Amino acid sequence: MTGRRGEVLTPEAQARLAQAVARAEAGTSGEIVVMVCRQAGAYRSVVLLAALVAALILPWPLIALTAWSAASILLAQAALVAALLLASQQQPLRLALVPRPLRRARAREAARRAFCSRGLSRTRGRTGVLLYLSLAERHAEIVTDLGVLGRIPGDPWSAVLADLVQALGRGATEAGLTVAIERVGARLAEHLPADADDPDELPNRVIVVD
Repeated sequence: MTGRRGEVLTPEAQARLAQAVARAEAGTSGEIVVMVCRQAGAYRSVVLLAALVAALILPWPLIALTAWSAASILLAQAALVAALLLASQQQPLRLALVPRPLRRARAREAARRAFCSRGLSRTRGRTGVLLYLSLAERHAEIVTDLGVLGRIPGDPWSAVLADLVQALGRGATEAGLTVAIERVGARLAEHLPADADDPDELPNRVIVVD
């Protein structure tokens, strides 16, 4: 993801997505919350570890291929660490130092924390659904409460998430989220139809986090 938050989801786009959530919830007792996060983790410890490992590896080729003194090699190690830490201030380079499985795990962890902290576990029928998108990690996650887990069998969200990530890669974030919301709403309506007195317990607005 490049650019500022407003370039990804303008206020007008957020309003349209909120309307899509309202439409999706009209046919279901499920409560859908959409969260778009700029980055799931800072990864400072990972970057520091990568810099230290690189510094430990560097002396061996220098010893084998050059006649550098120990002091020169020590300076080269320090320069390498400084260069990597400086480069890591740029988000794309910092993320490049982080293994992909770790980026995915951090996004999943952030989604689960957000599910609890945003009150999705406190709905009347335990039917909260969080659609979480991490822009920097290019990862999407759906977290559901017990009332949804017990009613929808199997793995109903993998195709939705894959298509959303593909849309993000094309720069079609709003369109991808709109389709994902519609598909989540349709699946919820199939298994958890709306009650006659079903209240709208959670806000429909998109939560955008820097």
